[in-house]
Amino acid sequence: MRRITTWFLSTVTILVLLLGYHTSTSSAFGSPGGTSVLSRPAGESGQSQSSSGARVVTGPTVQTQWGPVQVEVTVEAGAITDVTPVQYPTGNSTDAQINGYALPILMDEAMQAQSANIDMVSGATVTSTGYIQSLQAALDQVGL
Repeated sequence: MRRITTWFLSTVTILVLLLGYHTSTSSAFGSPGGTSVLSRPAGESGQSQSSSGARVVTGPTVQTQWGPVQVEVTVEAGAITDVTPVQYPTGNSTDAQINGYALPILMDEAMQAQSANIDMVSGATVTSTGYIQSLQAALDQVGL
């Protein structure tokens, strides 16, 4: 009888701990509910030039299995100075969690490599593929 009671109390304790554990799904890159669009309407790509001589180029929207991915690149004096995701999947909490993790890594990799020749982020293969394709097309527009 004592073993059964100990087993029962242990099981209840584990269940309470598991059900009480809350994971964070918030991120700097959107929230659940669709596709995040930061600046341009979907499908629109283009370029502009600032007064400092920097060129801002938006790559094409790449349709992936989980939603569209699009990036915007800022180039100054032949160097990439910024890469910003314009669109990325945020249809559910898993998308938000994966992209909240993957997008900063992809941005950092592109800045360090100064090209679209970057590694994919493990666990975010679909977003990585769309990101790299949009980035490469944007860099092609500026001749990099």
